[in-house]
Amino acid sequence: MGNKIITVGREFGSGGRAIGELAAKKMGVKVYDKELIKAAAKASGLWEELLDNMDEKPTNSFLYSLVMDPYSYSYQFENQNFNQNLNQKAFGAVYNTIRTIADKESAVFIGRCSNYILRDYDNVLNVFIYASEENKIKRLMERYENITEKKAREMIVKQDKARANYYNFYTPYKWGSRASYDMMIDSALLGVEGTADLLVELVDKL
Repeated sequence: MGNKIITVGREFGSGGRAIGELAAKKMGVKVYDKELIKAAAKASGLWEELLDNMDEKPTNSFLYSLVMDPYSYSYQFENQNFNQNLNQKAFGAVYNTIRTIADKESAVFIGRCSNYILRDYDNVLNVFIYASEENKIKRLMERYENITEKKAREMIVKQDKARANYYNFYTPYKWGSRASYDMMIDSALLGVEGTADLLVELVDKL
């Protein structure tokens, strides 16, 4: 039997990462979330700090400058393609790492356009996890201490906007659109464990 892959797109606060992690545990495979950054940096030779600062961020993000020297600021303004080229290199490193891992082992990938990157693989279940705003706010307030409902709502809007901009730029698909995934599911319907069980059952049928 070939490798079995699950890709998980998720709204912020929906519990998508927890579902992916539990599904991977039940499958006895690795889950790749932030671990992708370390692997991509090692394989590409790019700085891990650079990839981490650009991870699932819009392409106009200035965060990459944290690991550049001061002279890079002036150079960027002289060369309008500099930032874009750097973003393309960062995305290319993640792209190649995801495909390399998928060729070697069964795994669960969290976000990072993984459903698009593995679009030509037959052994992949692409899912998108969402939830109502009420449930997402509740989850975030339980996860983070001392945050208000207003702050939780602001975090959801900011993170989902960044993920959507990143995904929509690097793929011809639309983030969160049903046409982009095999299945979309409200995490409140079955809960974290129930949803993870469903994903494992479905991927086993591939």
